[in-house]
Amino acid sequence: MSHISNMDLTECEQIAPRSDAVDEFPVAMSRLAEQHRPSRMPFFRNLATLDHAAAGDPAFLGQIHLVYQAAMHATRAAVYYLPHLDSPALRKRKLQIFVDDDGLPGGDTHHYQLTRAFRNIGAKCVLDDEAFAEPEELCAHLGGEAAQFVRLAKTLYSRSLGPWCAIEVMSVDWMRALAEALSAHFPQFADEPYFAECFSEMVEERHAEESLSVTQMVLSARPALLSATIEDAKIMAEALDGVWTHLDQIVEIARQQPSQRTSASA
Repeated sequence: MSHISNMDLTECEQIAPRSDAVDEFPVAMSRLAEQHRPSRMPFFRNLATLDHAAAGDPAFLGQIHLVYQAAMHATRAAVYYLPHLDSPALRKRKLQIFVDDDGLPGGDTHHYQLTRAFRNIGAKCVLDDEAFAEPEELCAHLGGEAAQFVRLAKTLYSRSLGPWCAIEVMSVDWMRALAEALSAHFPQFADEPYFAECFSEMVEERHAEESLSVTQMVLSARPALLSATIEDAKIMAEALDGVWTHLDQIVEIARQQPSQRTSASA
């Protein structure tokens, strides 16, 4: 004969579906990542097949750097505002994410590595590294979907863990896609530390696993957060699609410019 009271049974029936839903969180993120898989976006394919002269234009590369670096900066900065990770153990785990991005040996960071990678292929960078600061200041140099992403990042990251998870589970896909696209024009590009170190040490995969693990711990303790966490992840994923769309518009302008010059000289 069970010693569980009727009240206990009722509580168990209410809790069980929630627990099952929380257990499904990594599956939901996996589905979201596949639906919004960055490498499916035309930008990467169009960049790889762009005329070599157009792809090597310093101003063009500077525009690609500006938009991509702005999006990456927005998420790196927003990580510092992640909620629900205030216990000593969780702060320790969050610190490792900070170190991986901003505490590389010799005072290096992923931000500086990315800028060097672009400068090494001839990019004329629009902004100095230290000009990537507050979202609104940065958005003055952007526009469209890129500015929207930068504005959203801090807001979404600071209210739930879903946006962080969405970005982390997709990051290795777009990094590989970008490295491959620009390597079609600059074979050495994928060997830059920004890419090579992340790939060899599986930094992005580790971050993806950590974001899911930590978020699932939080949701297990606070299952009421599940719905908002998934919804914010979807908003972030849609905004990231916009970044690739914005970048593809830059590629399309570069693609049209040679024909415009030919028409003007005819």
